[in-house]
Amino acid sequence: MTTSVESLQGLLADWFAPWIQAMGLQVESFSDGEVTLRLPQSDQLSRVGGMLCGQAMMSAADTAMVLAIVTQLGVKRPMTTVQLNSSFLKPLSNQDARITARVIRAGKNLVFGEIDICGANDGKSVCRASTTYALL
Repeated sequence: MTTSVESLQGLLADWFAPWIQAMGLQVESFSDGEVTLRLPQSDQLSRVGGMLCGQAMMSAADTAMVLAIVTQLGVKRPMTTVQLNSSFLKPLSNQDARITARVIRAGKNLVFGEIDICGANDGKSVCRASTTYALL
């Protein structure tokens, strides 16, 4: 698989559930083992006061990590989330979110990663997550 912003964006359409696609995630950039997505602010993903809900952040984080793993492996391979641990640092209100997922270690059967979610306008970190995925 030739990795490009377009091919990763295509995976979002081909590989993920319709409700993930409805979030409107956009691939901003990638490198080997790293992907940055943008999650547009929307009323459907927000709570009172325009705060992005935690469920949307975790879904975006999980999705970004899958794409980061694809850039590390160079192939689209079945995998499943084993663990996703999150710390919410502060609310994100009335702006898009930028999600950056990085592979920390890719082994034969497990992949470990870290994710940072920040405000797309102000760059302030709002959530940190660590993940483990099993390669199937």
